[in-house]
Amino acid sequence: MLREFDIFREKRYFSSRWLHRLRNYVGRRIGLGNPEFGRAVPRVPRSVCEHWWWCCVWWWQGRQESSRRKERLEQLLFGSNALSRTFDFFMLLAITVSVLLFMLESVESVYSGAKWLFHIIDWALTIFFTLEFGLRLYCSRLPSRYVKSFYGTVDLLSTIPLYIELIMPGMHYLLVLRVLRLLRVFRIFKLFRFIRERDELNRALRASFYRISYFLFLMVLLVCIIGTVMYIVESGQDDSDFSSIPKSIYWTIVTITTVGYGDISPTTGLGQFLASVIMLLGYGIIAVPTGIVTAEVVGARRGGGAGHPDATRRECPRCGQTTHRQHARYCDRCGERLGAG
Repeated sequence: MLREFDIFREKRYFSSRWLHRLRNYVGRRIGLGNPEFGRAVPRVPRSVCEHWWWCCVWWWQGRQESSRRKERLEQLLFGSNALSRTFDFFMLLAITVSVLLFMLESVESVYSGAKWLFHIIDWALTIFFTLEFGLRLYCSRLPSRYVKSFYGTVDLLSTIPLYIELIMPGMHYLLVLRVLRLLRVFRIFKLFRFIRERDELNRALRASFYRISYFLFLMVLLVCIIGTVMYIVESGQDDSDFSSIPKSIYWTIVTITTVGYGDISPTTGLGQFLASVIMLLGYGIIAVPTGIVTAEVVGARRGGGAGHPDATRRECPRCGQTTHRQHARYCDRCGERLGAG
């Protein structure tokens, strides 16, 4: 019968309020008054109704204990108290150590001398991240939505490589497994969880997306035009490096971004004059997207930016996440249903 109550709970045929009323009604009918769901002492039931009532009591107690346990875990994972900040500190430390180990593995002189130490630390960190991923799934009301979210995908991809290697030890040197091991670099994206200013920057980037896209489109046209002009100006020389329009466009991109590799350079006076103008133009071009994003950030701080695609700040009532898609109904961090924007 306990299983039947679990089915009712999972299918959500009744809300907690109606179950509470049903418990009181059955308790009165079988002569137990209107007892509270405290720590009930189980005893042998005298009737079927009383048996169902005790099933309801036991299920309710288990549900309350599970809810309290979830609340404590939510405070640890999503809260802002001292314990949560301590957990965040150790998470940051673990992510940093994991990324550093991943980079040092590519240094053969370092990795070959301490391979056993790398494996021990890597497994310890993987188990730690697996436990964290499991706790987030447990606390999430919609686990499937959390797994499909950005942070859920990052957590999953950064955890599975070592387990695959454990299942298939003979495939250590296969290219596929090497690529899977590279997925551990995704752990660096876990740092985004702990950067409080990410929401503000994400909103500014989304708000300025179309303006920056239009600016990049104009840049492509400008580069093509300048590259063609430089090809016409420089191609008449015998020792010219501008042998084709694509090569001239490559030179234009390198010059306008003020990189200047020096592998291609104009030799004519007119070409050198145009190159000087392009270099000066490059400094102004670099500042344009920076100004667009900065204007959105300043506008958001003053009260939500004019062209903001999601001007209303919809904060998740469970984890406090404020960055969501414009028409999102559920939080992409914990799966909680969002309120009306």
